[in-house]
Amino acid sequence: MAAAAFVVILLAIEGAVVRGFTFPAKMMTLERAFPHGGQIEPLRSRDGVRHVELLKGRKRKLGVQVQVINNSRAVSSSPSPGVVDFPVDGSSNPFSVGLYFTRVKLGNPMKEFYVQIDTGSDVLWVTCSSCIGCPTTSGLNLELEFFDPKSSSSSSIISCSDQRCSYGIQTSDSMCSSSNKNSECMYKFQYGDGSGTSGYYVSDSMHFDTVVGNGMILNSSAKVLFGCSNTQTGDLTKSDRAVDGILGLGQAELSVVSQLSSIGASPRVFSHCLKGTNEGGGILVFGKIVEPGIVYTPIVKDQPHYNLNLQSISINGKTLPISSSLFTTSNAQGTIIDSGTTLAYLADKVYDPFVNAITSAVSIPYSSSVSNGSQCFITSSSISIIFPSISLNFEGSAPMVLKPEHYLIQQGTISGAAIWCIGVQKNEGQEITILGDLILKDRIVVYDLVGQRIGWTDYDCSLPVNVSSPSSGTNEFVNAGQYGINNSPSTNFAHFYLAAAVTVILLQIFLFPFFIL
Repeated sequence: MAAAAFVVILLAIEGAVVRGFTFPAKMMTLERAFPHGGQIEPLRSRDGVRHVELLKGRKRKLGVQVQVINNSRAVSSSPSPGVVDFPVDGSSNPFSVGLYFTRVKLGNPMKEFYVQIDTGSDVLWVTCSSCIGCPTTSGLNLELEFFDPKSSSSSSIISCSDQRCSYGIQTSDSMCSSSNKNSECMYKFQYGDGSGTSGYYVSDSMHFDTVVGNGMILNSSAKVLFGCSNTQTGDLTKSDRAVDGILGLGQAELSVVSQLSSIGASPRVFSHCLKGTNEGGGILVFGKIVEPGIVYTPIVKDQPHYNLNLQSISINGKTLPISSSLFTTSNAQGTIIDSGTTLAYLADKVYDPFVNAITSAVSIPYSSSVSNGSQCFITSSSISIIFPSISLNFEGSAPMVLKPEHYLIQQGTISGAAIWCIGVQKNEGQEITILGDLILKDRIVVYDLVGQRIGWTDYDCSLPVNVSSPSSGTNEFVNAGQYGINNSPSTNFAHFYLAAAVTVILLQIFLFPFFIL
């Protein structure tokens, strides 16, 4: 068997500067007592909006298209199989950004769009020039764009007769307003608070960096189908955390992962590593990260999202007395991984035993309070010392270990002591557990759609990673370059050479003044 080829991806994201972020004017009692802290309730509200679709438990026909990818190289107009590399910005800090986003390049001439990384949906959509209610500015200090199909020479409108539209109808991701097969293929996503987005589908060129063997990065492009949003309502019209759209990374045929895989442009697997520091950033590749220590658990079949079989929860090695029946996957319960959720949510009947066990396991005396249902602790000690380690135990002997920073959020300080609140929330009245960015941060997560499994391991996401890539069958280590949302490899190299030139001149002036005339 030929040895797997590897690519070293180095993405030390400098990131966009995040300023001017504000939260909805919803106050907490704790906020008045500790004015330097954040607000949990608005975060619950934001996450709750997107959970309406997750909690519907809609059945989908997930037609998995697996193709053998040709290892030969190709020019950029015909994508070469390799690792598709995306920049990442944003952070899991719920009081600054509270989301991770990347940049996609669409159309001819090409335009760049900032889109949220979302494993809880399937469709890539961006705002269009005719959009009603779409924000025009962003509190994330991003310059928002609008896609105009008429201004792109390679754009075409998708009709209801297109087979891809029928894929979307099967998964409730598209609809047709009449029996006319030539009418536009449309979509409408409506959320529980009245927010929503609607539009139509277009096909156009997507431009991306493909990392192949011998240290080469190809500027590739491929035609993909994506949504063109012409209406947004409710919270989607607000500017505080506005981006240009959403990059849905689900399993359905309309997902960009599935589309690029079906034409041999990338593997049917993707991976992310989201930095948990305030600076945020991270790694997103269409490819399989192969670092040591990754454990895998099967994806539950015939579910619309990335459902996993959580079997038990342990705190400090002791399994909590929670009935295993509460973890069984069905339309009304189960465990979902969702990068579009800021916090994390435990099933209603699981939550109280979970919180009580944490409280009992805290190793030193502390002051405590409860705010809006969240247990809070006031301590001047290091949380890594006094709070317990938690293990979410999944099928296949695959534990996901939660350090204190994976389930606690600092909400401020008082008299030199930090206020830490349990960031994992109760999913009131629901038996669905949703693992969002609070838990997914600071670990590699691999979504192997061919093998129908998800794997993870703890990792410093500012470091390089090894990524398995379709290549010549030899082991190769390639630096894919460093760049953030507002940078490109070329500009970084220019900055490097400029800095080097300045350094040489300064050394010449100060160390060798006799060379100066």
